[in-house]
Amino acid sequence: MEELPIVTTLYSLGDAPPLPDDPREGDRTVTLFRVGSLMIGARRELCLIKNVSAGGMLVRAYCVIPPGTRVAVELKRGESVDGTARWSKGDTVGIEFDELVDVVALLSTTMEGLRPRMPRIEIACVASVREGADVYRVSAVDVSQGGLKFTSQRSFAIGGDVIVTLPGIPPVAGNVRWQSEGYFGVTFNKMLPLPLLVGWLHEQRERLRATA
Repeated sequence: MEELPIVTTLYSLGDAPPLPDDPREGDRTVTLFRVGSLMIGARRELCLIKNVSAGGMLVRAYCVIPPGTRVAVELKRGESVDGTARWSKGDTVGIEFDELVDVVALLSTTMEGLRPRMPRIEIACVASVREGADVYRVSAVDVSQGGLKFTSQRSFAIGGDVIVTLPGIPPVAGNVRWQSEGYFGVTFNKMLPLPLLVGWLHEQRERLRATA
């Protein structure tokens, strides 16, 4: 039986605030967003964090937050970032930070501990996927310690074993777990080591800024 894609909090390496929602979130996905908190004046409100970049975030709010509202977002325990709600669409609110945050450092904290989270990090690079004796170039969309999402015009067998290679990361074995509208999800057989992934993300962020 085909598994549904799991949609978790997405971290972006770019400096600009995230764009509106991923249209693939819906009945054909399982959403597991990180819980966050917002300070609006003296009032604390819980939210679900959908997307974070250096410049801002998208949240699913449980109260009305009109554009122009000043907020303080807790990204790390005991540390908050000031920002402004710029737009809202249904229960989704786009927040722009007053100052850029270090997303890679935030990821390092998120993935540490006895039960590390495995947040997805938005990427845009060419990867290769080997299925049997054949190797295919695909477009990597996001990566975590535990897997990769990519898009491809060809089909890959659900449940099939593959070898994934990202530029600068040694090949890693995995299994194709789901597909939806040209997107595929691979679960790695072994989690990527945190230092390897964080170092690679630093390189990807600098490459992105150099081409901006």
